[in-house]
Amino acid sequence: HLGVGGFVLVDDDVISDSNLNRLVGGTWDDVQEARSKAEIAKRVVLNVNPKARVVCHKAKWQEVAEHLRACDIIIGGVDRIIAKSELEAFCRRFLIPYIDMGMDVHRLGDANGFLVAGQVVLSSPGTPCLHCLGVVTDSALTEEAGQYGDAGGRPQVVWPNGILASTAVGLLVQLFTPWHGKPVRSAYFAY
Repeated sequence: HLGVGGFVLVDDDVISDSNLNRLVGGTWDDVQEARSKAEIAKRVVLNVNPKARVVCHKAKWQEVAEHLRACDIIIGGVDRIIAKSELEAFCRRFLIPYIDMGMDVHRLGDANGFLVAGQVVLSSPGTPCLHCLGVVTDSALTEEAGQYGDAGGRPQVVWPNGILASTAVGLLVQLFTPWHGKPVRSAYFAY
Protein backbone atom coordinates (compact mmCIF):
# COMPACT_ATOMS: atom_id res chain seq x y z
CA HIS A 1 0.00 0.00 0.00
CA LEU A 2 3.01 2.31 0.46
CA GLY A 3 4.59 1.65 -2.92
CA VAL A 4 7.41 -0.61 -1.77
CA GLY A 5 8.44 -2.38 -4.95
CA GLY A 6 10.65 -5.23 -3.80
CA PHE A 7 10.11 -7.90 -1.18
CA VAL A 8 12.02 -10.91 0.08
CA LEU A 9 9.53 -13.05 2.01
CA VAL A 10 10.86 -15.86 4.20
CA ASP A 11 8.96 -18.30 6.40
CA ASP A 12 9.47 -22.04 6.73
CA ASP A 13 5.97 -22.73 8.05
CA VAL A 14 2.67 -23.58 6.37
CA ILE A 15 -0.70 -22.27 7.43
CA SER A 16 -2.76 -24.55 9.64
CA ASP A 17 -6.18 -24.47 11.22
CA SER A 18 -4.57 -23.37 14.49
CA ASN A 19 -3.22 -20.12 13.02
CA LEU A 20 -5.90 -19.31 10.43
CA ASN A 21 -7.51 -16.93 12.94
CA ARG A 22 -4.42 -14.69 13.03
CA LEU A 23 -2.77 -14.94 9.62
CA VAL A 24 -4.00 -11.98 7.60
CA GLY A 25 -4.68 -13.07 4.04
CA GLY A 26 -4.95 -16.75 4.92
CA THR A 27 -8.04 -18.69 3.87
CA TRP A 28 -9.58 -22.07 4.58
CA ASP A 29 -8.50 -23.15 1.06
CA ASP A 30 -4.90 -22.30 2.05
CA VAL A 31 -5.24 -24.57 5.09
CA GLN A 32 -6.63 -27.39 2.94
CA GLU A 33 -3.75 -27.00 0.46
CA ALA A 34 -1.14 -26.57 3.26
CA ARG A 35 0.17 -23.42 1.57
CA SER A 36 3.30 -21.82 2.87
CA LYS A 37 2.88 -18.63 4.84
CA ALA A 38 5.40 -16.96 2.53
CA GLU A 39 3.27 -17.81 -0.52
CA ILE A 40 0.20 -16.37 1.19
CA ALA A 41 2.10 -13.15 1.92
CA LYS A 42 3.25 -13.04 -1.70
CA ARG A 43 -0.35 -13.34 -2.87
CA VAL A 44 -1.39 -10.48 -0.57
CA VAL A 45 1.43 -8.24 -1.86
CA LEU A 46 0.69 -9.00 -5.53
CA ASN A 47 -3.04 -8.42 -5.02
CA VAL A 48 -2.18 -4.87 -3.92
CA ASN A 49 0.69 -4.25 -6.36
CA PRO A 50 0.81 -6.69 -9.29
CA LYS A 51 4.10 -5.12 -10.45
CA ALA A 52 5.92 -5.75 -7.16
CA ARG A 53 9.10 -7.80 -7.30
CA VAL A 54 8.56 -10.61 -4.82
CA VAL A 55 11.07 -13.30 -3.96
CA CYS A 56 9.46 -15.96 -1.81
CA HIS A 57 11.20 -18.68 0.22
CA LYS A 58 9.64 -21.48 2.27
CA ALA A 59 12.75 -21.80 4.40
CA LYS A 60 14.41 -20.66 7.60
CA TRP A 61 15.98 -17.24 7.13
CA GLN A 62 19.46 -18.68 7.73
CA GLU A 63 19.02 -20.91 4.66
CA VAL A 64 18.43 -17.93 2.36
CA ALA A 65 20.58 -15.32 4.10
CA GLU A 66 22.26 -14.36 0.82
CA HIS A 67 18.89 -13.01 -0.40
CA LEU A 68 18.45 -10.94 2.77
CA ARG A 69 21.89 -9.31 2.46
CA ALA A 70 20.60 -7.23 -0.45
CA CYS A 71 17.65 -5.82 1.51
CA ASP A 72 17.50 -2.16 2.53
CA ILE A 73 15.65 -3.06 5.73
CA ILE A 74 14.53 -6.27 7.39
CA ILE A 75 11.33 -6.63 9.40
CA GLY A 76 11.22 -9.70 11.61
CA GLY A 77 8.34 -11.38 13.32
CA VAL A 78 10.20 -14.41 14.62
CA ASP A 79 8.71 -16.30 17.56
CA ARG A 80 11.71 -17.04 19.75
CA ILE A 81 14.00 -14.64 21.59
CA ILE A 82 17.09 -16.51 20.40
CA ALA A 83 15.86 -16.09 16.81
CA LYS A 84 15.47 -12.33 17.38
CA SER A 85 19.03 -12.16 18.66
CA GLU A 86 20.41 -14.12 15.70
CA LEU A 87 18.49 -12.14 13.07
CA GLU A 88 19.51 -8.83 14.61
CA ALA A 89 23.18 -9.93 14.71
CA PHE A 90 22.95 -10.81 11.00
CA CYS A 91 21.47 -7.39 10.22
CA ARG A 92 24.13 -5.56 12.21
CA ARG A 93 26.88 -7.55 10.52
CA PHE A 94 25.67 -6.34 7.13
CA LEU A 95 24.66 -2.83 8.30
CA ILE A 96 20.95 -3.38 7.63
CA PRO A 97 18.37 -1.65 9.84
CA TYR A 98 16.19 -4.24 11.58
CA ILE A 99 12.64 -3.79 12.86
CA ASP A 100 11.70 -6.50 15.33
CA MET A 101 8.12 -7.24 16.33
CA GLY A 102 7.22 -9.57 19.14
CA MET A 103 4.08 -10.40 21.09
CA ASP A 104 2.99 -13.05 23.52
CA VAL A 105 0.15 -13.87 25.86
CA HIS A 106 1.05 -14.58 29.48
CA ARG A 107 -1.13 -16.24 32.11
CA LEU A 108 -1.58 -14.04 35.18
CA GLY A 109 -0.62 -16.26 38.12
CA ASP A 110 -3.32 -18.65 39.28
CA ALA A 111 -6.08 -16.37 38.00
CA ASN A 112 -7.93 -17.05 34.80
CA GLY A 113 -6.68 -13.79 33.29
CA PHE A 114 -4.09 -13.16 30.63
CA LEU A 115 -1.74 -10.33 29.73
CA VAL A 116 -1.14 -9.53 26.07
CA ALA A 117 2.20 -7.77 25.71
CA GLY A 118 4.45 -6.89 22.82
CA GLN A 119 7.09 -4.59 21.46
CA VAL A 120 8.40 -3.10 18.25
CA VAL A 121 12.07 -2.18 18.13
CA LEU A 122 14.07 -0.43 15.43
CA SER A 123 17.69 -1.54 15.69
CA SER A 124 20.20 0.16 13.40
CA PRO A 125 23.97 -0.10 13.29
CA GLY A 126 25.49 2.30 15.81
CA THR A 127 22.38 2.38 18.03
CA PRO A 128 21.36 0.25 21.03
CA CYS A 129 20.76 -3.42 20.23
CA LEU A 130 18.05 -5.78 21.47
CA HIS A 131 20.38 -6.88 24.30
CA CYS A 132 21.04 -3.25 25.29
CA LEU A 133 17.31 -2.50 25.34
CA GLY A 134 16.48 -5.54 27.47
CA VAL A 135 14.44 -7.39 24.82
CA VAL A 136 17.01 -10.18 24.65
CA THR A 137 18.26 -11.13 28.10
CA ASP A 138 19.89 -14.23 29.54
CA SER A 139 16.88 -14.84 31.78
CA ALA A 140 14.44 -14.40 28.89
CA LEU A 141 16.42 -16.89 26.81
CA THR A 142 16.33 -19.39 29.67
CA GLU A 143 12.63 -18.94 30.46
CA GLU A 144 11.10 -18.69 26.98
CA ALA A 145 10.77 -22.40 26.30
CA GLY A 146 8.49 -22.93 29.28
CA GLN A 147 6.29 -19.87 28.77
CA TYR A 148 5.60 -19.61 25.05
CA GLY A 149 2.02 -20.30 24.11
CA ASP A 150 0.28 -19.79 27.47
CA ALA A 151 -2.91 -18.84 25.65
CA GLY A 152 -3.27 -22.19 23.91
CA GLY A 153 -3.22 -23.24 20.28
CA ARG A 154 -5.61 -20.65 18.81
CA PRO A 155 -5.02 -17.35 20.61
CA GLN A 156 -7.00 -14.42 19.23
CA VAL A 157 -4.07 -12.11 18.65
CA VAL A 158 -4.75 -10.65 15.22
CA TRP A 159 -5.58 -7.28 16.80
CA PRO A 160 -2.37 -6.87 18.87
CA ASN A 161 -0.34 -8.19 15.92
CA GLY A 162 -2.02 -5.49 13.81
CA ILE A 163 -0.90 -2.81 16.27
CA LEU A 164 2.67 -4.08 16.15
CA ALA A 165 2.64 -4.35 12.36
CA SER A 166 1.27 -0.80 11.99
CA THR A 167 4.02 0.52 14.25
CA ALA A 168 6.65 -1.36 12.22
CA VAL A 169 5.28 0.11 8.98
CA GLY A 170 5.44 3.59 10.53
CA LEU A 171 9.10 3.04 11.39
CA LEU A 172 9.82 1.79 7.88
CA VAL A 173 8.21 4.91 6.38
CA GLN A 174 10.18 7.11 8.79
CA LEU A 175 13.45 5.47 7.72
CA PHE A 176 12.87 6.13 4.03
CA THR A 177 10.82 9.32 4.06
CA PRO A 178 11.55 11.13 7.33
CA TRP A 179 8.68 13.29 8.50
CA HIS A 180 10.87 15.76 10.35
CA GLY A 181 14.08 15.97 8.35
CA LYS A 182 16.19 13.34 10.07
CA PRO A 183 15.37 9.62 10.08
CA VAL A 184 14.73 7.90 13.38
CA ARG A 185 17.46 5.27 13.69
CA SER A 186 16.45 3.70 16.98
CA ALA A 187 13.10 3.19 18.67
CA TYR A 188 11.47 0.95 21.26
CA PHE A 189 7.70 0.79 21.61
CA ALA A 190 6.26 -1.44 24.33
CA TYR A 191 2.60 -2.39 24.46
